Amino acid sequence: MRTYLVDQLNSVLRRPGMYGDMEAAMWIIVNHLLFLERRPEIWEEQKRAWSRQGGWSPTGAKGAFSSLLPTGHGHCVASLYAEFARRQGWLKPDRVLDAEAYTAMRNAVRQWGRRDRVWADVTTAFGPPSVLFGGTNPFYGKTLGYVTDDPAQPMVSFHLWNGADPDTEADWPPARTEPLLLAVRCGDGKFVDSFTFTPQGRRRRPKCAEQ
Repeated sequence: MRTYLVDQLNSVLRRPGMYGDMEAAMWIIVNHLLFLERRPEIWEEQKRAWSRQGGWSPTGAKGAFSSLLPTGHGHCVASLYAEFARRQGWLKPDRVLDAEAYTAMRNAVRQWGRRDRVWADVTTAFGPPSVLFGGTNPFYGKTLGYVTDDPAQPMVSFHLWNGADPDTEADWPPARTEPLLLAVRCGDGKFVDSFTFTPQGRRRRPKCAEQ
C-alpha cells in the first residue's frame, strides 16, 4: 500500500492538472501515507510551519502563490508539496545534482534570475530538472525543480508561465512559443523572501502583492 501511495503522490506532483483540485488529492495521499507510517502529526506540523513562513492560507498553498504569481498555480503548488515529500523520503526525482553542481547553482541563481529568461535558458544553464511539475507542452506553465541528494538542502524551483496578457483579446494559444521564467524560489525562511523575480515576473505580480 505504501509503494502504491508513493507512486500516486509522484504522479500527482508531475501532472497536477490531471487531478482537478490538486491540493485535495495531495491531502488524501499524504494523510494515508502518514497513517501507514504511524506519523499522523507530521502533516499538521508542516501546515503550521508553512503558515508561519507565509506559504499557507485559508485556501491552502495556492492562496500563498496567488498573491505573488499570475494564474495557473497547480505546478507551483506541486513544487512546494514536493519539498515536503522529499523530506519524508517519498519524492522520486528523475535527476539528482551532485554537491558541486548544486552549490554552483545556489551561488549563481539569484543573480541569474534577475534577468528575463525562458524555459530553454533554464535547462541550458542548469540541465534537465530533477522533477518537471506540469507537462512538456510549451504553451502551458510549469515548474522545474532541482535537488541534491541531501534532503536538508532546499529545492531550487523555476516557475514558468505562459498565457495571454490581460490587454490582449485572444486567450489561446499564447503568442509566445515557450513559457517565460517569472521567478526562482529557494529557501526555507519567509515565503516571499524565497522568491527572486525576473523583470517579467515583477510586471505580472498581482496588484495586491505590491501594496
